Amino acid sequence: MQRRTLLQALPALVGLGAANAADRPRIRIGLTAVILADQVAFLSRWGSYLSSRTGVSVTFSARESYQQILDLLFGGQLEAAWICGYPYVLQQARLELLAVPIYEDKPLYRSYLIRSAGKSNGIEGWADLKGRVLAYSDPLSNSGWLVPQAQLRAAGLLPRDLRRGFFAHGHRNVAEAVAARLADAGCIDGYVWETMRRQKMAAAERTEVVWRSEPYGFPPLVVRAGALGELRQQLRSSLLAMSQDAEGQSLLQALNLDGFAQEPGSIFASIEKLAAEQERVS
Repeated sequence: MQRRTLLQALPALVGLGAANAADRPRIRIGLTAVILADQVAFLSRWGSYLSSRTGVSVTFSARESYQQILDLLFGGQLEAAWICGYPYVLQQARLELLAVPIYEDKPLYRSYLIRSAGKSNGIEGWADLKGRVLAYSDPLSNSGWLVPQAQLRAAGLLPRDLRRGFFAHGHRNVAEAVAARLADAGCIDGYVWETMRRQKMAAAERTEVVWRSEPYGFPPLVVRAGALGELRQQLRSSLLAMSQDAEGQSLLQALNLDGFAQEPGSIFASIEKLAAEQERVS
């Protein structure tokens, strides 16, 4: 009788355990591909580090595009995300800034226009892209799409003046497309290209920079508005403190970052201006 009673109760106990597990505090962070050969191992290590500092489970989920990350974030399948400044300014009413990475001592980065290295293909600037193939990164990328649109307009070109433009879905993929001569030039996050070069990745060594933009606010970490509650500050504090201990410094070194800081939304004002201009011409 005792065995039968236990078997009858087991499904309810299992269901209760699953419900309790689902109710436990956790932080799921979405991001696009990290520029590392050991991405899965690195994200597991970073998640373990943040879990130990926040006291809750922290996991990372990588997706191909910013739109996929935003869909998961607003659908409640993520609590936080590392996105670009462009989707942040478009969705800032639904997002809260968590932390901004510090790169070369500043919360800023640049957009690059690159071409294949070695013998010149005649591309010295944006005006030379007429009739050429151009690789973009992502339709929600500031450096990989929004800035290039403004530069093409400034050069007197429209997208139709290109032979072809295509999305490579990732900055690393832009460099690889240009290196393989699938594109005559590419629009890429300068931080990504410099990090690839530092890691001696072939695609960076086989490409070169033609043009560098003015500085823009570095792609931020954000949380969905209203998500995490008190855990938001714990996660922010853990990110901000990474530069203060050996394990955090090791993780930052792998990312080629100096640390994270709490910055005002005003550092994205120049991206917001570009976004407004793009909306007017679209």
